[in-house]
Amino acid sequence: MSAILKFETNEPDMSLAKALIQLDQVTKTYDSGENAVQALRGVDVAIGRGEFVSIIGPSGSGKSTLMHILGCLDSPTRGSYWFAGEDVSGMSEYQLAGVRNRRIGFVFQQFHLLPTMSAWRNVELPLLYRTAQDRRAAALDALDQVGLADRVNHKPTELSGGQQQRVAIARALVTNPDLILADEPTGNLDSNSSRDVLAILRSLNESGRTVVLITHDPNVAAIPRRVLTMSDGRLVEEIAA
Repeated sequence: MSAILKFETNEPDMSLAKALIQLDQVTKTYDSGENAVQALRGVDVAIGRGEFVSIIGPSGSGKSTLMHILGCLDSPTRGSYWFAGEDVSGMSEYQLAGVRNRRIGFVFQQFHLLPTMSAWRNVELPLLYRTAQDRRAAALDALDQVGLADRVNHKPTELSGGQQQRVAIARALVTNPDLILADEPTGNLDSNSSRDVLAILRSLNESGRTVVLITHDPNVAAIPRRVLTMSDGRLVEEIAA
């Protein structure tokens, strides 16, 4: 077990030049006064480029709030968040949307696929928000990376749950993001499909992708090389495999 990394300033630590993610004393409070709920309580952590990290904790531990912060879906109440050397903690909603679209690929427990669209059409969706060239080719390449080159024209209803999640992973990949953020990606899958999805995430990491996996399942959390445990809004344990 190693200590959680801590930082004393609000400037990025140059000794961590390879860090993709750096959180310094991040707190998140919802509501105010007697109704205030402190979801995160001074979280400090750094995640390097190319790491595969899992964040585990029970319901109410703060892991979902931390995921929202990491994914630029929400901002800290206090503290700083540096992503790829850029302070995103004070960005506007418009700026955060740009970071999400350009630099973060999301994989959720619910696949969030549009039922009337083919697999490749679902995968190309993130590219519609930018001036990308040859979106279809990029979508087909992403589907090939997850082993679905023969299912590109199939709609979600024509695919198994595991195949739908692989389409979702391809959609996360198509923008060539800095970070793959996977929130309970095996939660709706059987054991065989879960193994397939985790193997894909591991393969993506081995090819150089940074992957952060949020889960409540200790068996899933043990797949990455580094495990962070959350309890009551704090990171309380770090295990390097």
